[in-house]
Amino acid sequence: MIDVIVAGGGPTGMMLAAELRLQGVHVVVLERDAEPSPVVRSLGLHARSIEILDQRGILDRFLEHGTRHPLGGFFAGIRKPAPERLDSAHAYVLGIPQPITDRLLTSWAAELGAEIRRGAEVRGLTQDPDGVEVELASGERLRARFAAACDGGRSTVRKLLGVGFPGEPSRVDTLLGEMELTASPETIAAANEEVRRTQLRFGIMPLAGGGYRVGVPAEGVSSSPPAFQDFKNQLKAVAGTDFGAHSPRWLSRFGDATRLAERYRTGRVLLAGDAAHIHPPTGGQGLNLGLQDAHNLGWKLAATIRGRAPDGLLDTYEAERRPVAADVLDNTRAQMTLMSLTPDALAVRRLVTELMDFEEVNRFLIEKITAIGVRYDLGAGGPLAGRHLRDVRVGQGRLYELMRDGRGLLLDRTGSLSVARFTDRVGHVPDPAAELDVPAVLLRPDGHVAWTGDDQPGLNDALARWFGAPVDG
Repeated sequence: MIDVIVAGGGPTGMMLAAELRLQGVHVVVLERDAEPSPVVRSLGLHARSIEILDQRGILDRFLEHGTRHPLGGFFAGIRKPAPERLDSAHAYVLGIPQPITDRLLTSWAAELGAEIRRGAEVRGLTQDPDGVEVELASGERLRARFAAACDGGRSTVRKLLGVGFPGEPSRVDTLLGEMELTASPETIAAANEEVRRTQLRFGIMPLAGGGYRVGVPAEGVSSSPPAFQDFKNQLKAVAGTDFGAHSPRWLSRFGDATRLAERYRTGRVLLAGDAAHIHPPTGGQGLNLGLQDAHNLGWKLAATIRGRAPDGLLDTYEAERRPVAADVLDNTRAQMTLMSLTPDALAVRRLVTELMDFEEVNRFLIEKITAIGVRYDLGAGGPLAGRHLRDVRVGQGRLYELMRDGRGLLLDRTGSLSVARFTDRVGHVPDPAAELDVPAVLLRPDGHVAWTGDDQPGLNDALARWFGAPVDG
C-alpha cells in the first residue's frame, strides 16, 4: 500500500512529497496537468521559505536561478527602508519565477524517490478507518494510508470531502501576462511612474529573458482567460497606450477572492496550500504560505505513518497553520483596502504611510508578510518557544547544515543533557560556543523551538510531547 497520495504537483505538493521522502515514506504525487504550467503566478520567495530551503540543503539551486533583492517595507505597496536586525540570516527577497521554483522542487522530490504521475486527474475519493482510496479519471484506483490535498484553490479533493470554503468572492480582478512591447524602455518607465500614482494594480516589469510582465485592472473584461485584444484595450484605457504589445506568451486574470477552509483534516485526508486558503497576491505570500504548510505537515504525517507520533501530533498541523493562514487573509484584505482609490482608503493609506516611518511598525508589517514573525502557541517555554530559530553559528559550521536529514535537533551549550533514547529521531550537538541566549534548545524537524532550558526532566517531557515514546534500552 502507498503511504501517502499527494493530489497536486505544484510547489506545495512537491515540498510535502520531499519532506515525506526524507522520512522514508512512500509517496505518490498525482498531477492533473500533463505538462508544467508556464504561467508565472509567483515571482519570489520570502525569508521564511528561503530558510526552509537552506535547512534542507537545496537553497543554492534557487540562488543560482534567482536574484536577491533588499528586504524593505512594502506593505500595500508602500515603500520604506528595511528595518534593522530582522530575525533571519536570509533577510532578502529572492526573485525567481514560479515555473523555475516548480521545476526545482519537482526535481528535488524526484531525487528523494517520490513517484510523480502527470496527467493523473483525481475524480473520486473514499476513506475508511484504515486508508483512503482515490479514483482517477482513467478509472484506475489507488489506495493509501493517508492523502493530502495540494490541488489548488478549486481543489477537487476538498470538494469531494465536503469541506466548506467560506469567505468573500472576488470583487477586484486584474489581468496579468507576459508579452513583447515595442515602446521604448524610457516610455515604459515613465508610464509606470505616472500611472501608478493613481492605479496601484498597473505595472510593467522587464523580464531577464526578454519581454515584459504586464498587469492591468480588468474592469469590464468578462472573459477568462482574457483575449489579447481585451488586454490591449485595458492598457489603452488605463495608460493611454498599449505600448505596442504583441506576441503574448501567456495571459491570465486573478482576483481578490479570500477564503479559508473550515477544517484542514477530514479523517485521513489533509489540506495544504491553496486547497486550504486563497487570498489576493498582495505581498507575494501565497506560494510561500503553501511551502510552509508542507514543511509543518510533512514530519508530523511521517511520524504518524511510522508509528512514532505522540497522541494528537497530527492535529497540531491545523492548530498551528490555520491561524497563520487566517492572519495572511486579514493582512491581504487590509492591503487591498489600502490600494483602493476611494477617498476613505486614500486617507487611511496616508496615515499608514506615516506610521510606517516608525521602525517598530515597519518591522511588524515586514515580519508579518515574510512570516519571520510567525510563532506557534506551544504554551509555556519562554520567549523562544514556538519561534523558528534563525541560522546560528555552531562549532560544526551552521545550524541549518545540521538539519538536512529532517530530524529534530538538541543544540546544547551545557554538554550535560541527553537524547539517548531518541537518537533515531533527534540529533544532539553539544557546543558551549553556540550562538544562543539560552543553555539549550530543542528544535522540531521544521526548525521551530520546542523547548529551552538546562534540566533533563523538562527536556524529557518535551521530547515525549513532540517525538513520541522513547526507545527502550
